[in-house]
Amino acid sequence: MGQTIRRSDTELLLGRYAGRVALYFALFGLGFVFVSPLLWLVSSSLKPESQVLAYPPQWIPRPVRFINYAEVMQTFPFWRSAWNTMVIVTGTMVGHLFTCSLTAYAFARIRFPLREALFVMVLATLMIPYHVYLIPQYLLFRELDWLNSSKPLIVPFLLGQAPFYIFLMRQFFRTIPKEYDDAARIDGCGWIGIYWRILLPLSYPVLGAVAIFTFMAHWNDFLAPLIYLNEPKKQTLAIAIRTWEALRLQAGAKPASWNHIMAVSVLLTLPPMLVFFFAQRYFIQGVVMTGIKG
Repeated sequence: MGQTIRRSDTELLLGRYAGRVALYFALFGLGFVFVSPLLWLVSSSLKPESQVLAYPPQWIPRPVRFINYAEVMQTFPFWRSAWNTMVIVTGTMVGHLFTCSLTAYAFARIRFPLREALFVMVLATLMIPYHVYLIPQYLLFRELDWLNSSKPLIVPFLLGQAPFYIFLMRQFFRTIPKEYDDAARIDGCGWIGIYWRILLPLSYPVLGAVAIFTFMAHWNDFLAPLIYLNEPKKQTLAIAIRTWEALRLQAGAKPASWNHIMAVSVLLTLPPMLVFFFAQRYFIQGVVMTGIKG
C-alpha cells in the first residue's frame, strides 16, 4: 500500500512538472511570435541595405552597422520632432491625470442628483467614434485660430475628454475605504482636501496606469497631428517620419534606404518601451485593482 501511494505521488509530481514545462515552452514560442517583428526591426536597422530584404531573412547583421543611426541623425530632425512630441504628451498627461481624477472623484465619493445617470452618459460617449466629431472640432479650432499649433492637441484633454480614464479612476477610488474620508473630515478637510491629501496619495497605481496609457496613445498618435500641424518644424515624430521621405525628394536627395527607415522606427519605438518597462508594476497593479469593487 505504501509503495502504491509513493508511486502515485511521484507520478502526480512528474505530471505536474511535465505540464509546467510544456506550458513554459508554449508561452516562450508564443512570446517569440509576438516579439519577432520587433527583433526584425532592430536587426534591420543594423544591417547594410542589401541585407534588409534578403530571403530567407538574415537575423544577425553581418557586419553590424551602428553607423546607420549616425547617418539618420544627420538628415532626420529627431530631436526637434521628439521635443514637439514630448510637449504634447506632457500636456495631455497632466490634463488627464488632473481632470479625469477630479471627475472620477466626484462620481465615486460625492452624492449629487442624477450622479449615476450622468456617469452612464459619460460612458456612453465611448461609443462615439473620433471621426464623427472630427470635422466640427476642426471648424471650431479654425475659428479660434488654433490651427498649426499644439493647442488642439492639448487643450481638449485639459477638460476631461477621456471617459475610459474617468471610469478606470472611479473604479479604483471605490476600492479605497470611505472611513478615510470620515477621518479626514473630522480633522477639518473638505472635499478638495480629501481628494488632494487622501485619495491621490493612495492612487499611484491607477495614476501610473493612466499615465502609461496616455503616453502610448499620444506618442504614437498620427491622425490628429497630421490634421492640425502643417509646418515641418512643429510636427511630431509620427508625422516627421512620413514627411521625411518627401522632403528628401524635394531637396533632390536620393530616397532613404530601408535600413535608415528601420533605424528611425527604432528611435520612435524605444521611448514607449522604456516607459512601460520601468512603470509596468504600477500599470498592472492599477488595472487589476480597478476590478476589485464595482
